[in-house]
Amino acid sequence: MPKSRIRKKSDFTPPPAASKQATSIRLTNRSWVAPVMLALFLIGLAWIVVFYVTEGDLPIQSFDNWNIVVGFGFIAAGFGVSTQWK
Repeated sequence: MPKSRIRKKSDFTPPPAASKQATSIRLTNRSWVAPVMLALFLIGLAWIVVFYVTEGDLPIQSFDNWNIVVGFGFIAAGFGVSTQWK
């Protein structure tokens, strides 16, 4: 079987720099995301725990079992806010 030819690679030459101006990167201030996310998680968890501990009397008795949906809604909103975290 014939031996394959080895291709010679050329040496790397970096592209010429057009200008050495520093480009400014605009970062948005997202320091609010983590506290809001954690607050929504905790509010949702507390809502569900209070509902179970009080056997449905609190937080809002007229919601009945929909209190669970409200608690999970807060938790889902926390996950929604977490997508903004960088």
